[in-house]
This record gives sequence, C-alpha cells and structure tokens, in this order.
Amino acid sequence: MASWGKIARRTFLIGSAAVAGGVAFGVWQYRRELPNPLQPGEGAATLNPWIVIDQQGVTLIAARAEMGQGVYTTLPALVAEELDVAWEDVRVIHGPAAQAYYNAALMGHGLPTTDYDRTGFQEVMIEAMSVLPKMIGLQVTGGSTSTIDAYQKLRQAGATAREVLKQAAADRLGLPMGSLETRDGRVIAPGGIEIRYAELAEEAAALDPPRSVELRPASQWKYLGRSMPRLDMVEKVTGTAPFATDIRLPGMRFATVRMTPRLGGEMLSYDASAAEAMPGVDRVIDLGTGIAVVASNTWLAMQAADAVEITWGPAPYPDTSEEMLDIIRTALDAAPNSTLRDVGDVDATDVDPADRVIEAEYTVPWLAHATMEPMSAAAHHTGDRLEIWAGSQSPGFAERAAAEAVGLPADQVTCHVTYLGGGFGRRGEVDFVVLAARIAQAMQGTPVQVTWSREEDMRHDFYRPAAAARMRGVTRNGFAHALDGKVSAPSVTRQSMQRLVGMSPPGPDKGHVEGMFNQPYAIPNYRVTGHLADLAVPVGFWRSVGNSFNGFFMESFIDEMAIAGGRDPLGFRLDLAEREHAPSAGVLQAVAEMSRWNADRPEGTGMGVAMTYSFHTPVAVVIEVQDREGVIALTRAWVACDVGTALDPAIIEAQMVGGLLFGLSAAMIEEISFADGEVQQWNFPDHDALRIHQTPEVEVRILETQSHLGGVGEPATPPSMPALANAIYDLTGERIRDLPLNRRVRFVT
Repeated sequence: MASWGKIARRTFLIGSAAVAGGVAFGVWQYRRELPNPLQPGEGAATLNPWIVIDQQGVTLIAARAEMGQGVYTTLPALVAEELDVAWEDVRVIHGPAAQAYYNAALMGHGLPTTDYDRTGFQEVMIEAMSVLPKMIGLQVTGGSTSTIDAYQKLRQAGATAREVLKQAAADRLGLPMGSLETRDGRVIAPGGIEIRYAELAEEAAALDPPRSVELRPASQWKYLGRSMPRLDMVEKVTGTAPFATDIRLPGMRFATVRMTPRLGGEMLSYDASAAEAMPGVDRVIDLGTGIAVVASNTWLAMQAADAVEITWGPAPYPDTSEEMLDIIRTALDAAPNSTLRDVGDVDATDVDPADRVIEAEYTVPWLAHATMEPMSAAAHHTGDRLEIWAGSQSPGFAERAAAEAVGLPADQVTCHVTYLGGGFGRRGEVDFVVLAARIAQAMQGTPVQVTWSREEDMRHDFYRPAAAARMRGVTRNGFAHALDGKVSAPSVTRQSMQRLVGMSPPGPDKGHVEGMFNQPYAIPNYRVTGHLADLAVPVGFWRSVGNSFNGFFMESFIDEMAIAGGRDPLGFRLDLAEREHAPSAGVLQAVAEMSRWNADRPEGTGMGVAMTYSFHTPVAVVIEVQDREGVIALTRAWVACDVGTALDPAIIEAQMVGGLLFGLSAAMIEEISFADGEVQQWNFPDHDALRIHQTPEVEVRILETQSHLGGVGEPATPPSMPALANAIYDLTGERIRDLPLNRRVRFVT
C-alpha cells in the first residue's frame, strides 16, 4: 500500500476524519439501515463504505482480509470494471470492523441441504437468512466466500458511483446524462470536455444515488476473467508488507506468553524470580492460565518465559489421543445429531447373493493450522481507549472480545487489520487478540508487541478435530446400490460459535457431515448420519472444515466400492455423477483426459482419483505415485475445478495448487497427538508440511459451466487426501484407512 493508504487506514479505523476532499460511493442493499463507518471530515462526504474518491484517485475499502488468497487483486477488479478506472490505479486498504461489512455469503453454507441442486425456495431462504450475519456483524474472511460475497456488491458500488458522477457532470454542464460517457477516471462530454472524477466527487455526494444500475455483461469485461498481477506481491517480495509482527510504535515493548499445555486446565503456581532478574525484562504478568513476559525485545521475552517455573493442573479431557479416539468411535453407536441425507431405504435393501457388501472404518487425527506467521498482535491501552493491530479474520469479534476482557465499551476499541501470514481459520479466533489486550492493559500507556513462539502456537491451537467413520455399501452389477455412512467427531461449529457469539446453534450440524451427505452421486439408497463426540479439546475451523475429514472417508470408500464391484474407480464415479450433477461429471472427465487415465501405466506407478463438491465448487484430483526402491514419491497431480465464472484464472490456479498441497501434507505426515493431556508436537519438525522436492508437478484446469460462482480457497483440500490414499492402493494393493499415511508407508524425504 502507498503511504496514503497507511495514513488513511488510521483515519478510517479510528472513526474520525476521512480523507480531506474525498467522497465515498456505492450502493448496497441495506444502505439506509446500517451506519456508514467512514465518518466525513472537512470537505468530505460519504454515501457508502466501499469506494472513496479523492484528489489522488480511487480507494477501495476492503471488507475481507488478505491472507494470500488474492482478494486485494480481485476486489479492485470488480470495482474498476464498472467504475471505468484503471485497475492498477485502485488503491486498497482494509476497512474497519463494522456491521456494514458483514459477510452474507456465509449463509450459503447454512441451510442443511445439498448445495448443487438448490431450489428457488432454498435460494429465497438463504437470502432471508442473510439477516443473521447482518444482525451480528459477521465480518468474517472465511468459507471461500470473499469474492462470492463481493461479486454483486462491489460491481454495483462501482456502477452506482459511475452514474452519480455522470449525473453531477450533467448538472454542471447542463447536458443530458445520455450524452456523457466515462473513461479512465473521467466523465467525457461532447466537444472533448473531460472532467476528472475527483473534481466531481463532492457534487456527486449530494445526489441521491440510483437504487439499482444495470451491470456490464462479461463480454465487456476488461479485467475480470483475466489473470491479473497480484497487487500485494511487490510489498511481500520486498519485505515491506505490514504483518502484525511488523508493527512498530514509539516506545514499544515486546512480549510473549506461556499458557497451560493442558488446554483449558489451570496454572497452580509459578516462580518468576529467575526471569525477573534478567536484564531487559520489564515484568512477568499473571494471566490466570499462564504468564506473559514483557521485555526490551521478543527474543529476550521468550528466553525469560522459558525461565519461569510453572506447575500446571490437569487437562479437562482424557490424557491420550487413543483414549479420545475411543470416545469418538463410541459415539458412532449413539443416537445421531443429524440425518441430512436419507434417500431410498438403506435398512430395507435386500441383498442379492450376487451383490457385493463392503464395510470399512476410517479415522483421521487432530491437526494444527501451523500458519507460517505464529499468532501475534500489537496493542496500546491508553486508559480510555484500546487500539489493536492484528491479522484477524474476524475483526468485529476481536474488538468485542478485547473490550470485554479489559472492561471498555466496544466503541472504544479499534482493531487495525494487517496482512495475515496464513489464516486457514485460525485467525478467525480471538484468543491471541484478547491476550494482547490484557497485556497492554497491564502495561497501560506503553504499546506492546505480543508474539507467540512457534512452540506455543503449535501447542495452543483450535485444532481440526480427530474423526472416525463407519461405512457400509452395496454394489449391484458393478453399480453403487446403497451407501450408509456414519461420521463422528467433536463439533467445530458448536464450539466455535459458542466462543464467538456465546451460543451454539441448535439443530442438526451441517458442518459436521459436509463432504459426505451432500455429494453429487446418484446412489439410489443413500444415508448419512452425524454423531457428535463431546470432548473438551479446543477445535476450530480448519481449511475446508468438515469436508477435510469427510472427503477422505467418502472418497476412500467410493474407491473401495468401485474395486469391489469390479469397476474402474474413475468410471464408477463418473457413472454416479453424470446422473446427478453435470459439472461434477465434467471435472471427472477433465482429470481423466489430463492424466491420460485410461492409458497404460509404467510398472511401479500408481494413480488414484477423488472428487469432492464443497464450497459450491466440484473439484476432481488425480495423483500419480511411483515406487522408488520401496519409497513412495508423488510425481504428478492433476486438478480440475468448475467455478462457474473464473474471475482471475491465475489466482484460482494458485488456490487449487495451495489447497492440494495443504491436503497432501495432512494426508502424508501431519498429526497432533496427546500424552498426559499435553500436545506432543512442538514445531515444524514434528508437524511438517511438504517440501519442494516432495511436491508433485501439478496441472490445473478451470471449467466454467456452473450457473453460480464457486469458492476456490478450500475445495481442493478434501479430494487431495483420498486421491493419494487411492493411488497408494493402486500401487501397493494396501488399503490404508487411517491418516497420516506415513504410519504405514515411507515417502521420499
């Protein structure tokens, strides 16, 4: 961001003066009902939270955090397309935490229905349910919804701004609006007259904008549909991009934390005398469930924290991973929380002697988010105000939680959103912000930078839950005749919502069974039940959430059904998808063609396929593996997705590759385990990710046949795991039903 952006960020976020001489434009559905968070200053006026035009040009106030997914590139393109300004001239800053920036698209995941076959009534229900995120100010970056939510809003904002600027010019010149055009940030009048948008801004602000404007068709797009340069790339490769760990304020001190390794347990006692005697250590703060050390630099704070002798109380959950998994498995025999798909009659299905009956159980472990930038936040408490700088996926929730923690009214707390050094759902939590606020309160008047050590970050996550599934299937004449799936895990949705809004949603938990109940397969007898396992281990949203484990369960079992029925695994899936959902069949056909699935394979080579529909996008993956003297190498991977409308193909490809590798890392080598109530993994050597030399060559194909826009940040993760397991089966004949795979096979290291 330019220096203007850094200045403007502060003025907008503290809710005082907007940019002098600037004016904000745009229309969105609830303009007259929600307050505009951009307060006008001298010579400035605002109509809406999205677009500001001043003497320096156009600035987009982004409502979603940039965490590598490319929103700071695609969102300006949405505006530039309709506003007639050069895309590269649109500056971007993150908006304040405000109700106006709620994410209505998250409700697209809310109804307990399959997403690929919505009826008109269901669409109306989703629209009606958008009232909920509006009411609670659900300003969240997640669920692969950033561009889905912005697609209409920002195009409409740009188009409306264009029209009121034309009206202002028409009034000034005494000409009909129909005689005016716009181009390159100017209104063009007959006779060669050109007026810059900046010159018309304040006049336009006084006009009543139209309630709706016809948007330009895709055939007229100049930026959307093309691969655009990443606007955030220069800052990131030059080290000038401001992440939370980069914040520096005058007089700043530096802190770190040590919290109970038995998550949710108590700190019984501590002795900080050795730490307090270290030169440069300011103080040790009692946080109740742990301590914070404030010092002259971060490294010293971490060394001092290690010097504090602490006695911890017991964990509020079983001591070991094995005990926890027993509880999760036992829940499969309890009454279900949900039965969101139950077609045909699984129980009454008569089994013909020629039918093949397949039964299998699967498990997956707990997983950490392991973001590259550990949890961090800067905070400054001045007595009557608190300012926070954090890479947050939910700044509104962060502000409210911090305010409560330090006893301030919510309107006296401001969260400045920085770039995120990885999110994946972890930075949707507010714990790291609350701790920074409490430490700043203890150091009142002194700004404090709080950085967690990697070990603290890894051992105090809100984990992707461990899960188990029990599957039963019947094939008849080589075709899927019945599938009965049961899945058990702690509920991410209930735990997360309890923490963030103080209540757990009632009724069936859709997120718990997504990736299994809502798959586009025409199985005549098809039932899925969800069983909740109550454990006090903290769990949270992890890239692709329930799809991440259910995708593995479902697509591993579909492979087993295909083999049992004597069918080719890809052809078996294609037969099911063609009769249910054409775009899902299309991505299977695409990966078959890309990978030359039906061609002869060299000896010592295996290939596996999987397809998962999630976040409104079907994604099919084929993985190729090779046996290298008893060690398995991932050589090539093919990914096909159908996103409906590809707004930026390069970003979509990057997200597909990133989601694939994220899932492959989890499938191969990652797990969180417990002993004596404590997490055993401390750092990346214990919870590693794929390295470059282990990474397959990846090819991506993007299809656009769906009628709706699909998400791209998460849907490549679920099919990657079963595709790899299925490839290993094809290579070795060994069916592995428990992750990570390196418990049973050796990979190239």
